[in-house]
Amino acid sequence: MHLPVFGQDNSRQPDLNEPLPGGLKDVGLIIVGHGSRDSNSNIAFEQLVERFRLAHPEFDVCQAYIEIASPSLADSLSVMARHHRQVIVAPLFLFSAGHLKNDIPIALATARLNHPDVSFIATRELGVHPSFLELIFERVSDLLPQSSTLAKTAVIVVGRGSSDPDANADFYKLVRLLGEGRNFSWVLPSFIGITRPSFEETIELAARSRPDQILVVPYFLFAGRLYTKLQDQVKTFIARTPWIRTSLAPCLGADDKVLAVLSERIQEAIKNKQPLPCDTCQYRVPIAGVTQNVGGLRSLLWSLRHSFTHTQAVPHVHAHKALTKHVLVCGNVDCAERGSIALISSLRRHLQKAGREREIRVTRTGCMGRCGEGPTVAVYPDGVWYREVREDDAAELVNEHLIHDRLVGRLVDNIMQ
Repeated sequence: MHLPVFGQDNSRQPDLNEPLPGGLKDVGLIIVGHGSRDSNSNIAFEQLVERFRLAHPEFDVCQAYIEIASPSLADSLSVMARHHRQVIVAPLFLFSAGHLKNDIPIALATARLNHPDVSFIATRELGVHPSFLELIFERVSDLLPQSSTLAKTAVIVVGRGSSDPDANADFYKLVRLLGEGRNFSWVLPSFIGITRPSFEETIELAARSRPDQILVVPYFLFAGRLYTKLQDQVKTFIARTPWIRTSLAPCLGADDKVLAVLSERIQEAIKNKQPLPCDTCQYRVPIAGVTQNVGGLRSLLWSLRHSFTHTQAVPHVHAHKALTKHVLVCGNVDCAERGSIALISSLRRHLQKAGREREIRVTRTGCMGRCGEGPTVAVYPDGVWYREVREDDAAELVNEHLIHDRLVGRLVDNIMQ
């Protein structure tokens, strides 16, 4: 199939000033991707959107991104709401984590407020689906030589990794289902970032069982920076252990099975059969080790509403004790790999130990624009940015700056004027 070259004039980019056309299809569909700094990853996503558009002429289809790339979800929602009475948001995400539980619901809430006459519905994540099990096994089978002995073959499935235990648990479930009924020596889950076990740890564990071969299957939709990182780690392992035949599969890509599951999720949402799942969401029920996150979505929505009341009713008397400081810690992939998640926990722990957790809040943020220099920490209202902050620095940062207002000079990146 010939596809257009994306990123040029023929790409489907919503135009906020575009006049309202006549005769458009009744339903607007926004397929949402994460967004990547790797343009090839964004192009692959847009090619999938184009394939879906050609296969489903009943929808007016466009793409949007959660972050990094454009158009944003907010912009696409605004355009579609002007053109349609019903808008469907279909996140192309393998598992349900922060973007599906926070970013998309908040964007939809804003769209509903701005366009009360439009019906907005969202599909659930692609999730644990039999078609994906088949697709992973196809990737494994493509790597298997004909003379292979499954009992001497280890399979490692590599996920992106999330700070949301719900998403990690679903990934583990998928990998376990892949191994059921098959005779591989090992079928192991691992992660390329954020959480453990890491891929490097897992492949070292698999090597100790002395398999004839190790098959590495990335559970990523599209190739990008994470896939490049995985390639490098596989090459390093091969150079160190050449006696084990090790192979790396391609990403899932715009496979027909991916498109079929996406279509199924859209139909479920239209028929109101499968809303976004919340049964094991860390923001609504306590999950061991992260019980402090319960109510997080509710708190975030309250915070947004509260920010509006500040601008509409200033000055006003606070019904609560105001925060003295707000600490923002980058939790994006690069900083997470350098230890920002552990840093957040350590900062909160030291603040709690000092009895200051109610007046000094630590919040995980998205990318703060300091990739390669993190973990990045910003302290407001002081306007002080720190870089390369490690977990071991948490006690000093809390005691010196957050409690006693003394800068930790060796870590300062910038002081806002």
